[in-house]
Amino acid sequence: MDVADLVAKARDGGPRAVARLVSLVEDAHPALREVMATLAPFTGRARVVGLTGSPGVGKSTTTSALVRALRAREERVGVLAVDPSSPFSGGALLGDRVRMQEHALDPGVYIRSMASRGHLGGLSWATPQAMRVLDAAGCDDVLIETVGVGQSEVEIASHADTTVVLVAPGMGDGIQAAKAGILEIGDIFVVNKADRDGAAATARDLRHMISLGERGDAGDWRPPVLMCVASTGDGIDEFVQALDDHTAWASKTGALTRRRLRRASGEIEAIVVTALRERIGDLREGRRLEQLALQVVEGTIDPYAAADHLLRDLTA
Repeated sequence: MDVADLVAKARDGGPRAVARLVSLVEDAHPALREVMATLAPFTGRARVVGLTGSPGVGKSTTTSALVRALRAREERVGVLAVDPSSPFSGGALLGDRVRMQEHALDPGVYIRSMASRGHLGGLSWATPQAMRVLDAAGCDDVLIETVGVGQSEVEIASHADTTVVLVAPGMGDGIQAAKAGILEIGDIFVVNKADRDGAAATARDLRHMISLGERGDAGDWRPPVLMCVASTGDGIDEFVQALDDHTAWASKTGALTRRRLRRASGEIEAIVVTALRERIGDLREGRRLEQLALQVVEGTIDPYAAADHLLRDLTA
């Protein structure tokens, strides 16, 4: 495999090359290290926007409307749509692209559905590296649509420059929103399906709940609560303006740099932990872990001492 040639084709906008690189990421291909090293000089330019919310709020429709608005500004857009995997078969209905058919033939848009493959947090484990591929391929914006936030799937906040939380009328009151943890992760809140009854009350509840938690300096970002109807495009221009405002604020205050440093730190940590787990698996096959566990059961050593022994074996 000629990685340099593949990266060059991806940077020229070749969709097949981009798809191949993302597949290498998802499959943890042996060439992945070379791919990431080749991509590194071309990353760090794209704006990463995460869109999350409960299932049924219209994430895919809103993402499609946002793509349309960004393309009107002649920006290249990449979309990573994460779908849940079946806990039984391991398969996934990668259906987000069904709602984005209008962009299927647009060379300035790349849409990739990714299965979560059991990874918790609302994303796929390969999402950070896939983001790098789209960034290096020249996308101005990378939109990440999560599986759907429940009461723990808030990982998107650590991956995005701007996190957008979508809600809809009739999906629960402000207390339910607080339980889901979305009040802490949202930079922008969008009440979709605003043509339905109860939309104004939902927006009012959100603003009230957000105001209760507001602390900090006068220059801190205050998450706006917007209303839109993604299926018709109403309110999308205001949504895009809010994204631009948050990007400008984050760049001016240094928040963008801090977020990207945390994102890179988390990515490095995840790679290290994965490597350690693989080595622990090797030690398990060599029965070293079983020997230490037996000593813990017999009471000859405690679990912390056993862990110290294992760490020494891993770093030897």
